[in-house]
Amino acid sequence: MADIQTEKAFQKQEAVSLVGKAGQRKGRWYKNVGLGIKTPKEAIVGDFVDKKCPFTGNVSIRGTILRGVVISTKMKRTIVIRRDYLHWVRKYKRFEKRHRNIPAHCSPAFRVREGDQVTIGQCRPLSKTVCFNVLKIDRVAPDSTGKKVFSGA
Repeated sequence: MADIQTEKAFQKQEAVSLVGKAGQRKGRWYKNVGLGIKTPKEAIVGDFVDKKCPFTGNVSIRGTILRGVVISTKMKRTIVIRRDYLHWVRKYKRFEKRHRNIPAHCSPAFRVREGDQVTIGQCRPLSKTVCFNVLKIDRVAPDSTGKKVFSGA
């Protein structure tokens, strides 16, 4: 357990006892979130501790299930997802494009990059702005994203 201690506070899963025989592998607690979503292998065999993870932490998924594209992974364990949709304007009898950015908690069980399409599920408020959790990665983005990158100079 010494290799996962990167925070100031001691990290451990709530449901697992640290007392055991020497040389015996400690147990790991995980759950099935339901809704036809499989628990990722990394959540079962991994050694990360995340109390906000829907598979290994104390968070239940209830409410809305959404899909969107990852546009930012700059925060620690939090990503920003963009959802595009069409809004009907009655006066002009046409649709207009709109979008909404949704911050979501991303468990260490997932390796998410910008451009990936993910499924998120609503949960209790995890922070001031985060009320969603990543449940699965639907489509992985190609290696070369179409974004312009500052090369320096």
